Amino acid sequence: MMLELQERVTELENWKDGKGLIICGAGNTFCSGSDLNAVKAISNSQDGMNMCMFMQNTLTRLMRLPLISIALIQGKALGGGAELTTACDFRLMTPGSEIRFVHKHMGLVPGWGGATRLVRIIGSRAALQLLSRAHGVDPERALHLGLSEGTLSSSDETGSLEEARAWLSQYTEGPASVIQAVKKVVTAGRELPLEAALRTEKDVFGTVWGGPANLEALTRRQKHK
Repeated sequence: MMLELQERVTELENWKDGKGLIICGAGNTFCSGSDLNAVKAISNSQDGMNMCMFMQNTLTRLMRLPLISIALIQGKALGGGAELTTACDFRLMTPGSEIRFVHKHMGLVPGWGGATRLVRIIGSRAALQLLSRAHGVDPERALHLGLSEGTLSSSDETGSLEEARAWLSQYTEGPASVIQAVKKVVTAGRELPLEAALRTEKDVFGTVWGGPANLEALTRRQKHK
């Protein structure tokens, strides 16, 4: 799964016309994390660190994609699966679904960047509670914490995916060049020091100013309504 995820991320990095991305599971399970048999096979410290670095890199690249991303959580998102949800811009949950950082019960802490991203999403106090108690977070609690944007009405795979697509469409309406530019400046503002973020914003602005979408908008309307 880790190698396949890396391959998909590489493909998405080269998707020039992309605007949005929905990550979902199969069989009513979002992702249950690492395979325990595989973990036992790499139980020495160096192999564990190599896996950690590999997945940190993959999920950081996923987070930085110039696409607006949703984790569509059906069933359980456990351990590494919970970490994966934090690498998306938004999270939507279905009735009966659960996010659970179970790392403590495995004698571990998140290592794929999930703890760092969780603190940025819900704050250090709430993140400490979720990681130290290792309790499941249902849709209502996730919404209260700001971990989820909403609970969909459908539980089945087809219905929930259709709802997620409709929800995502409110953010992806418009030319791909503009949507990707929006994501790039937000990513820069989140991750870079102020001066570097401002330079990035200027550079991205220069890629869309006078571009097809800008010129079309100027022709189509004289002022905002």
